[in-house]
Amino acid sequence: MTAAFFCLDSRRSTPSRQLSDPGPDDATLLRMLASAVRVPDHGKRVPFRFLRIGGQARHALGEMLAERALARDANASAAVLDKDRNRFSHAPVVIAVIARLGPDDKIPASERASTASCVCFALLQAAQAAGFGAQWLTGWPAYDDVVLHALGLTADERITGFVHIGTPVQQAPERDRPDPRALLDDWAPA
Repeated sequence: MTAAFFCLDSRRSTPSRQLSDPGPDDATLLRMLASAVRVPDHGKRVPFRFLRIGGQARHALGEMLAERALARDANASAAVLDKDRNRFSHAPVVIAVIARLGPDDKIPASERASTASCVCFALLQAAQAAGFGAQWLTGWPAYDDVVLHALGLTADERITGFVHIGTPVQQAPERDRPDPRALLDDWAPA
């Protein structure tokens, strides 16, 4: 097996709760993002952008999420509020990958959203290649209009994923993977 296949085949998500300091410095993060933007992009639209959530901003966002969770459900339990309060506090850096889905006469929104999804996956691979662990998450904050507004998204933008990046505090778990032979069919004309 080549080194490239080894890298691809060893990719796994590290749960965000198992990520800690240090995270990537600015130069390393920019290098990772340079790899992440090398995705299929029909029409060269660059239908995505990045928003870094790091340092104290992670905790401020957590407090805002806890307040929003309580506004959404006045009976939210303390455990639910704590989960939301700490949602972004484990990994030292979280990159929100934001899909730009405004009007386009030639490229469907679904293709542009797919490009943004590819960016999330490529960022996971780049993080692992740089020696970090990472996890791609969404959750309710990715779909809540109040949260999206607070993060500065426009009406034509959506969160494709929050990619949590940091140093694993333990080895990421492996899971069973599907057998590609069971997923592959051959088409033949009738």
